[in-house]
Amino acid sequence: MWLACFLLSIGCLVLSIVSSAAINSNRIIKKYKINLFNLLFASVFIATVFMFFPTHSAFAEETLSGEWRAFLLSVFNSMQVFTIGCEFSIVTDSMIFCPDWLDAIYQSWAATLFVLAPIFTFGFVLSLFKNLSAYLKYLIAYFKQVYVFSELNEKSFVLAKDIKTNNRKAVIVFTDVFEGNEETIYELVEEAKKLGAICFKKDIVVVDFKKHSPSKAIYFFAIGGNETENLNHSLKLIEKYNQRENTHIYVFSTKIESELLLTSVDKGKVRVRRVNEVQSLVNRVLYEHGEIIFESAKDANDNNKKISAVVVGMGRHGTEMVKALSWFGQMNGYSLEINAFDKDPLAEEKFISLAPELMSPSYNGVKVEGEAQYKITVHPDIDVDTITFADAIMKLKDATYVMVSLGNDDVNITTAIKLRMYFERMKIRPVIQAIVYNSQQKKALQGIKNYRGQEYGIEFIGDIESSYTEQVIIDSELENDALRRHLKWGKEEEFWTYEYNYRSSMASAIHMRARIKCGIPGATKKEEELTEQERNIIEVLEHRRWNAYMRAEGYVFSGSKEKSSRNDLAKMHHDLVDFSSLTEEEKRKDSRVGTN
Repeated sequence: MWLACFLLSIGCLVLSIVSSAAINSNRIIKKYKINLFNLLFASVFIATVFMFFPTHSAFAEETLSGEWRAFLLSVFNSMQVFTIGCEFSIVTDSMIFCPDWLDAIYQSWAATLFVLAPIFTFGFVLSLFKNLSAYLKYLIAYFKQVYVFSELNEKSFVLAKDIKTNNRKAVIVFTDVFEGNEETIYELVEEAKKLGAICFKKDIVVVDFKKHSPSKAIYFFAIGGNETENLNHSLKLIEKYNQRENTHIYVFSTKIESELLLTSVDKGKVRVRRVNEVQSLVNRVLYEHGEIIFESAKDANDNNKKISAVVVGMGRHGTEMVKALSWFGQMNGYSLEINAFDKDPLAEEKFISLAPELMSPSYNGVKVEGEAQYKITVHPDIDVDTITFADAIMKLKDATYVMVSLGNDDVNITTAIKLRMYFERMKIRPVIQAIVYNSQQKKALQGIKNYRGQEYGIEFIGDIESSYTEQVIIDSELENDALRRHLKWGKEEEFWTYEYNYRSSMASAIHMRARIKCGIPGATKKEEELTEQERNIIEVLEHRRWNAYMRAEGYVFSGSKEKSSRNDLAKMHHDLVDFSSLTEEEKRKDSRVGTN
């Protein structure tokens, strides 16, 4: 009995320690929200129960009720040990029944548990105090604007820090915070404390944030690494706070199901915004610096300037950029050619399935008056580390713009440098942009030169510090511009509620800015100020852009020019025809939407 309980007691604690180490190293703690402190707390308690059992069993009658009483007393004494209310004499007095060779070892083990137990009790009390302290801090911030994050990670911290920099009175709250020993987590917790943030261990949907001034806004950010969890958090937050004014929920997700669910759910008074980080980056690049795509275009034989774009990597960013370039490049005085590369043998087929009519031989590479004009070629099954890729690039002697997006910072950097080498050999110098997620690397790479002082001229985009800011996520100039354009034909609520409206207006705002910079006649005027010639230019250009945009979104012609043939579930539209085939009413819509 004594030896068995001794081994079980030690084994219980050793097993929990080993399990904790394995869990932490494999990062299961992050995935399943396992609290290591609670695991160790429980194991010490069970080990103490096993330790006490022989001391009470020795005095109990050898019956079932006697053993049950011994067990209950063991549990009772274990509880006393954790509250420093148990005398060690309970152990020493029973040692007359313990084998002599085990006596000293058993007492030493018992003394160890007597010391460990109160330490865990103190830690538990301290944990409760921290939660109480977090609630008190939140109540004190009753009349302040609050920003609540579902998780403490690199993205949420960068965004929170930027918000705090711009508004010192802002209250930052992180939830689901585990102060683990992992270096990254520990450093983020320490940085969050320096920021003056309130940290809750509980989940964002568990903490009650209703105890806050109705006149002050609460911003919720479902910004964890798991997009499904982000969506679940947002749906529960909508249900919990849908009757609260001044409530904003930002859901970070690129998944199509998040768009569908967030569109259909009753949001009440809550304003919900899905943040598609991929679309956000592409839109921002085109809105803020898209003029470089036109400025780098070269003179062609048809009296137009040719935009020859190259996209390396057809992952999420690359695919989005190809789609966006197809409508962004619709500009009077310019022709557009896009070459995209990916090592996936099915890259072309996958892209065609996303935008079938965009890639249709009836439109792709075909010039029709009043229609979108472009040439898109997807090169599948080509690895950037092969001579096949090098040969394919060397054929693009008129390349003007390049985007590198291969899903890995190091690979993107290496490939961008390699591309510069190929283009230098051809004596051309296209604009090269490469996605680099790591902010420190991006800073170090700015203005990089070779050993002879020659600049590579590569722009690195998409790092965390520039992507997760208040100006990008919350107070976006592009978003405000898009809303103004949406109000030309719709209600504000429809802009926030339906992503079809949101994305369409964003694309319109991006292209509007570009056509102004390209000097398109009438681009800066209001509709009623247009001359007849300017109206015709604007209307045809806007329809070309719209056609390319809708096809990039997966829409196809409905087969009839009647409005009744439109079917958005099937992504079919009756106006996907050349400009001359539109009704006069639809032509006027193009000039209304296509002007300031």
